[in-house]
Amino acid sequence: MVRNTTVDVAKAQLMEVASTIRLVVDQANLRLDKYICQSCEELTRSYLQKLIDEGRVTLNDKVAKPSLKPKVGDVILINLPPPSPSPALVPEDIPLTIIYEDNDILVVDKPAGITVHPAPGHPSHTLMNAILAHCPVISAIDNSVRPGIVHRLDKDTSGLMVVAKNKAAHLNLAAQLKSRRMLKRYLVLVKGCPSPEQGSIQAPIGRHPRDRKRMAVVPNGREALTFYRVVRHLDSYTLIEATPRTGRTHQVRVHFSSIGCPVAGDAVYGVRMPYLGRQFLHAFLLGFKLPSTGEYMEFRSELPAELEQALERLSLDSPGARKLK
Repeated sequence: MVRNTTVDVAKAQLMEVASTIRLVVDQANLRLDKYICQSCEELTRSYLQKLIDEGRVTLNDKVAKPSLKPKVGDVILINLPPPSPSPALVPEDIPLTIIYEDNDILVVDKPAGITVHPAPGHPSHTLMNAILAHCPVISAIDNSVRPGIVHRLDKDTSGLMVVAKNKAAHLNLAAQLKSRRMLKRYLVLVKGCPSPEQGSIQAPIGRHPRDRKRMAVVPNGREALTFYRVVRHLDSYTLIEATPRTGRTHQVRVHFSSIGCPVAGDAVYGVRMPYLGRQFLHAFLLGFKLPSTGEYMEFRSELPAELEQALERLSLDSPGARKLK
């Protein structure tokens, strides 16, 4: 099936069937990837990059590179692959730590080691399976394997997440997240110490040019901004409070690695750490307006025991450790 369009693509059907999107360029001097993203808002930048890498995007019948600048009248074809079958989402009796709940939302404290929703390689025993067991009506939001999920945490990151229980709440929270009105703060332990001790990291993030499973700071990546301040010095490590203002994949981990302060215990971007078998990254604060009343609320989560113990062991090894106010 081929669809001929300039900007209006049938969003509801885009990912449901294998198809080809045909774009006739009507604006010059834009990179190919930027033009497509503007024309097909339902294609995420990361998904489009994957299609380009797989040779599924052509310009005038030739495999296209994202940096090309098509001319008015050129024809872009985007060949969408058939969707992979989604794993079934079933309720599972898994312990769930609920920080707050009302008729619209759940705020949960996710432990490290559990994936947020089913995916290839993780078909079950996810946070979503646990949430569905607690709140079966959440499945009515949509027929995906992540109904109500507004934002995610990596498998080995612990901390706070908000989950919508109905469609209206989901749209409300998604709008807050998109407009950067949702506050998320992390405690992160890094090797070394950033300079200055309070500041920001503003560096675009995209797929690693050689390893597509990893993210990296790349010139043509998406805007990414992280504020931070040093909380405590521990010998060769530093405990930091990080506040990402954008929500790029692996943002905190990639940003601190890019300035030479890799996250302790991070097997992909960081460095190994004694006493700890996971990355030291905990989402300890989450703030947003309740969809029901518009009241702004903040929720907090204490450091998990394994992270507290790691700090205690480091403190013993570095008696001169100092804490900032």
